[in-house]
Amino acid sequence: MSDRPNLIVDLTFEFSLQIIRFTEKLETQRKFNMANQLFRSGTSIGANICEAQGAQSKDDFKHKCKIAYKEAEETRYC
Repeated sequence: MSDRPNLIVDLTFEFSLQIIRFTEKLETQRKFNMANQLFRSGTSIGANICEAQGAQSKDDFKHKCKIAYKEAEETRYC
């Protein structure tokens, strides 16, 4: 692993933390279904970006980034 900063990994990790905090607030309002869906799609973005870092090929990297993009769109919709 490189010691160089990776902006997209850092940003998606921070976004995941924000999603976690926000969904905790939703749960206090008893909006469990929305919180669950938003939690899953919102934290999946960073997970897929991290997984893309270890891609086996350029095509694999693109595919994992496209999945992250789809999760971001789902999160935006929610």
